[in-house]
Amino acid sequence: MTMPWRAAPRAALTSPLTLIIAAVTALLACFLGTAAVLQASAAGGAAVAYQSGIACPDSYGPVFSKGNVPVGAAPEVIAAVQRHASAHGFGAPVTSRYTHVVRGTEFNGDSNYKVTLGYRDQTGLDHLELAGGSRDAGLWLGTVVAGAEKIGVGTTPKYQGAALPPVTGLYRDLLDPAPRWWCSQQRNAVVDRLANDPVDSVMFATDAKTFDDAVRAVGLPVIKTLYLSFYEMPPKTVSEAEDLLERSKALIADVQEDLGARGLGDAIVGSLPFERSVVISTQAESNVLVSILPLAAISVLVGCAGIGTVALQWHQRRHAQLRLLSARGSGPVALGLLAVAELGLPILVGGVAGAVLARLLLGVYGPPGEPDGGAQLVGFLVAGAILLASLALLAGVIGVRTHREFELGRIRSGRRKGVKLLVIFPWELLTAGVALLGWNRLVDYGKASRIGNPLPQVDPLALTYPVFVVLTVGLLAARMAWLALHASHRARLWSRPALQLAIRRLASARAPVTGVLVIGTLAIGTLATGIGIARGQEEALHTKSAIFVGAETRVDTESVIGTGKTPLPSQISGSSTVVGELTGTGSVVLVVDPQTFRRGAALGPLSADEVDTLLGRLSTPGAGVPAIRIGDDAAQKPGLPAGLGDARTVGELPMFPIIGTKAGYVISRESLSAAQLTTVPKWSLLSASPVAQLTEALTAAGITQPNRITRESALDALPFYVVSWTFSFMALLGAVLGVVAVLSLLVAVEVRRRQNALAGALVLRMGMRPRALLASHLMELGTLSGLAVVIGVACGISVAGLSVPRFDPATFLAPRSALPNPTPFALTVLAVGVLVVALAGWIAMRSVRTARTAELIRA
Repeated sequence: MTMPWRAAPRAALTSPLTLIIAAVTALLACFLGTAAVLQASAAGGAAVAYQSGIACPDSYGPVFSKGNVPVGAAPEVIAAVQRHASAHGFGAPVTSRYTHVVRGTEFNGDSNYKVTLGYRDQTGLDHLELAGGSRDAGLWLGTVVAGAEKIGVGTTPKYQGAALPPVTGLYRDLLDPAPRWWCSQQRNAVVDRLANDPVDSVMFATDAKTFDDAVRAVGLPVIKTLYLSFYEMPPKTVSEAEDLLERSKALIADVQEDLGARGLGDAIVGSLPFERSVVISTQAESNVLVSILPLAAISVLVGCAGIGTVALQWHQRRHAQLRLLSARGSGPVALGLLAVAELGLPILVGGVAGAVLARLLLGVYGPPGEPDGGAQLVGFLVAGAILLASLALLAGVIGVRTHREFELGRIRSGRRKGVKLLVIFPWELLTAGVALLGWNRLVDYGKASRIGNPLPQVDPLALTYPVFVVLTVGLLAARMAWLALHASHRARLWSRPALQLAIRRLASARAPVTGVLVIGTLAIGTLATGIGIARGQEEALHTKSAIFVGAETRVDTESVIGTGKTPLPSQISGSSTVVGELTGTGSVVLVVDPQTFRRGAALGPLSADEVDTLLGRLSTPGAGVPAIRIGDDAAQKPGLPAGLGDARTVGELPMFPIIGTKAGYVISRESLSAAQLTTVPKWSLLSASPVAQLTEALTAAGITQPNRITRESALDALPFYVVSWTFSFMALLGAVLGVVAVLSLLVAVEVRRRQNALAGALVLRMGMRPRALLASHLMELGTLSGLAVVIGVACGISVAGLSVPRFDPATFLAPRSALPNPTPFALTVLAVGVLVVALAGWIAMRSVRTARTAELIRA
């Protein structure tokens, strides 16, 4: 009696589709379980990468800095940090030293110069652009002062008669914003030309000895700034960031203890600039994990339901064998183990493949971050637990089913009552109640959402709201379909036999039909919701920053430029425009150049054609100043500020770059006189060029720029990303549910293969054409998948459109988050649905063509 168990793996090959479905079901369950853990860990890694990108590259580790350090104490401080750095896994520190401004420095007999002496060891000179001279020991002078004052290489500066080291090189001055390597040194290494005299300069020493000689020559008792930092590789994961933070704390403690023993405890102060970033990254990982836990639980339940369905299908196929084995003394446990022996290997292979695929495809479905090694281990352990649970469920379902069917008496009526109770129970009310609870949490989330909270946590119940809304609609649709199929025996459409046969086949399989309809609707609706909300937040970040900044780069200037007196530099004139701004009068007034505005401005969600048309009307003649009205009419004061004349509205827009949705006007610069232009207090340059190119061109033209802002730095993008990463898992769940729905449809076709084959063969012998029979199958399957597609897409898009604005992490900035264009998604789902129906129809027709009618009748 051991032969069936020994031959079970080979016997499984008689039903390859069952093997494939069992393996794929286990693959999807383990894939989702592992993906949930990896998704959260990758979100933490992505947050670490984002924080590393906006932080200075030498601020990941510890920073030692102090002002007014005695000259004699500096060497001991530097030596102490160097001694302890390697013990904690750090390389040699980069030391930066700057003096106070040395006033009265003399060049070529003129003592009106003011210089700051500076030195950065290691590769400091490599990050300066040498315009003339060499790297011989001495001082490097900036080209701004050197070129304006005709100071050449070889000049020996003096201070109160004492000679300083000679000028051996001329470097191009560091501009604001400083290059990334100099980020932390911006305050000392970059001369603000707007706030300082033209003769100010930073002179860098080529080596430490030259710097010490210059300090002694000047006679400075203290160093203005002593700064020691480490250029470490940026951490990729939360674990790496936390380890770096702990090592940094230990290094600071050791250095402070060492200097304290030497009586120099106050000579330097250690700090951890990246500590806040580590906290934020850890919170991001935690928020995403907590937010997706309900979805992860749903995914595991879906996988278990799939395994249960496979078990029932296997029981149906092996019913005769199981009855025989039971009659010969095999108990439910042994029969359950028979199912495990037959399907256990494909389930095991599928589960392992699912866990591996979850790791390999993380870059496709997950955040752009590296997961922790510990998270990968936890993910694989979760997959192992799901595998064990799947095998136990397989054995349990078969054991319980065989026990009730072969060992208990008179269970049929009780079983039918139980099934009937499950069918009539109003599950829709239960899911609708959960959806209502989630909606209440979602409303509260929308009210509490503020950009000041760097990491808004998506409430788990709020996250389940879209899923349960879609599930409620799917259950309602399934109940309506169940009732319609129950009453379908009254249909008399034999004049259209293909349609009548399709209806009868659907009615004979009400349970599988309604199950596939629920899963398909839930899959498509969840996928639409996840994609809609995730992409909606990404687009919201793009459009909000476009409206807020007005362009890729905005640079404030002291006065209007782009005129005959101060033309725009040629290298940026083709991608830039100048705007003026007046505020404080109840309305914002933006002064633009209609001819060049579209060159550099970013319009966000506004229609380019509409804006161009309205800008063209700003030059129309007539009484008053032609103006485009922005924002709410009732909130605006009539007319323009005093001195600009009366406004003559030529069009209206709901928002505009820089103004946003506030009440305001847009007028043309050409409509104002030269005297009126001087009354505009603020002028800005909007450009599509990078900020570095813009700054260089304006500096070369002698145009000062007190403030700069770019779209990348205007808003904290991490809150948007966290919401997007959270809902990308919902999209992943929808995609997996879609695969489950397709498999369910194919299983339903496979389970009824013998019945469909016999019925199809008989109707063909009765005269029905094969094309009509194929049309009948396509009607049956097309109706089922078409309902799922239509209901799922409509419900998913509606829920996403309602939810996207609620999840906006910056509700106070215009425009509010909105649903992206759903047309591509709808067309893609429709195309996939058509392909699935065609495949299922081909399988059904293939079983009819290969059927042996006599054998089917005897069976």
